[in-house]
Amino acid sequence: MITTATTTSAPIGARAQGGPPLWVLALAYVALMVAGVAVSAGVPLPSAPAEAVLTYQRGHAGALRLAAFLQFGSAMPLAIWAATSYRRLRVLGVTAPGTAIGFAGGLLAAGSLALGGLVGWTRAETADVADPALAKLLAQLSFAAGGVGYAVPFALLVAGVSVPALILPLLPRALGWAGMALAVVGVLATGALLTPALDPALPVTRFGGALWLLAVGFLLPRTRPRRQPRL
Repeated sequence: MITTATTTSAPIGARAQGGPPLWVLALAYVALMVAGVAVSAGVPLPSAPAEAVLTYQRGHAGALRLAAFLQFGSAMPLAIWAATSYRRLRVLGVTAPGTAIGFAGGLLAAGSLALGGLVGWTRAETADVADPALAKLLAQLSFAAGGVGYAVPFALLVAGVSVPALILPLLPRALGWAGMALAVVGVLATGALLTPALDPALPVTRFGGALWLLAVGFLLPRTRPRRQPRL
């Protein structure tokens, strides 16, 4: 007896419940994220003197407001990506708790991005009345929410998708292992709260993770191959 791999096909009604395409969500997230980073390219680091932070806020309130809008907006497709990928993995037969952990991580990462965007909007709105101490406090809170607050839960999302995708397998092994490496870097970003030496882990997680989301969006299947007998 010879076996051959075929692909299961879901009923029409089941396809309608599959959610939006993951690659479309990833593309929307990446576009908004990159635009937000580009607009805020000149923002002083949180370690800058408080007076410099306040001066920037007063001179670039419009840019801060736009960057906040883009960052807040990017949280929405990320949250939907996390929910859709969770559902996709369940349909593909993954019942391990890792999928729920990844979903939770995705929601936390999206929430941190949204919080960072709202704090950034507050910076722009209070630029004319804030003193240096308040300006620096808001800058640090915005950086923490969009930096470590995003990177660490995002690592959970990546690991929650990569581990089952490697075991079954559902993704190319290189992409699965790349996700695991990103997850490790994202967890290491926790140390940025203690030392600036680990600050580079933040952009690696942000931009590397964006490329990973796109790749998974294109390559994660909707159905799982199964073995059927052929006489």
